[in-house]
Amino acid sequence: MIMKVTAEKRYALLLAARDSDYVKKVYGGYFNVFVAAFGEEGERWDLFRIVDGEFPDMNDLPKYDGFVVSGSPYDAYGNDFWILKLCFLLQTLDAMEIKVLGICFGHQVLCRALGGKVGKAYTGWDIGLRKVRIVKDLSPCNFLSNLSEIPASLSIIECHQDEVWEVPLGAEVIAFSDKTGVEMFTIGDHILGIQGHPEYTKDILYSLIDRLLNSNSIEVEFAENAKLGLEIAEPDRKCWERICRNFLKRRKCRYINL
Repeated sequence: MIMKVTAEKRYALLLAARDSDYVKKVYGGYFNVFVAAFGEEGERWDLFRIVDGEFPDMNDLPKYDGFVVSGSPYDAYGNDFWILKLCFLLQTLDAMEIKVLGICFGHQVLCRALGGKVGKAYTGWDIGLRKVRIVKDLSPCNFLSNLSEIPASLSIIECHQDEVWEVPLGAEVIAFSDKTGVEMFTIGDHILGIQGHPEYTKDILYSLIDRLLNSNSIEVEFAENAKLGLEIAEPDRKCWERICRNFLKRRKCRYINL
C-alpha cells in the first residue's frame, strides 16, 4: 500500500504598511484582507511586519511556497534600512525561484530590487478604478494560459503616485492602462508584480481617500471625483483573486534541454 502525503502549502505576507484604524476595526488588520483574497483552505499563512523590521529567517525561506509583498505609504525607491533589507530578500527569493507576488509598493520594490527603475508617476496620483488591458499571448507556461475565461481588460482599484519606469532585464510587461505603462510584469513563472490592489474592497479605498484628504495629500475635487468613480462601477475582484491564486498555487514549469 502506497500513501500519498501532500505537504501543507505555506505562504507569508510581507506587510509594508501599518494597519489603519479602519482596517483594524472592520477586518482585524490587512493580514486578514490578504488571506481572504488569496488564501485557500488547508494552507498556512504567516505574517511579517517588514515595515517594523520583522523579517523571515533566511534559513526558513525554502519552507515557503510563496510570498506576497503588500502596498505601503513609503517610496519603493527610498533608502530606509527595512526597504534595503527587503530588496536583498527579494533578490534572494528570485535566485531561489520562490514565488513572489508584489502589490502596488510591492510591485515597484520588486522591480527595483531586480534591476528595474521606479519613481514618481509622470501623470501624478492614480486613485480609484482603472481599466487594465492584459496581454495573454505570451509563453505557453505563463500562469494566465489556463485562465481563458478571464477578459482581455479588467477593472482594478488603484492608489499610487509612484510607478515602474523600466522593468528589469528579462521581465515581460503583461498589462498596461491609459494611465500607467506597466500595470503588471512577470519574470519567469515565479515573479509577478501588480500595480493595482486586487485585495482592496471599495470601502477600504473610501477610507484611504479620506485619510489622504485629511493629510492634504490630495485636493478635495480630486477626492470627490475618485469617490464618484467608485460609486458608478465595480472592480473585477473575483477575476483578480483567481489570477493571483493561480500564480501562487500553480506548479512552476520545468524546462528540459534536449
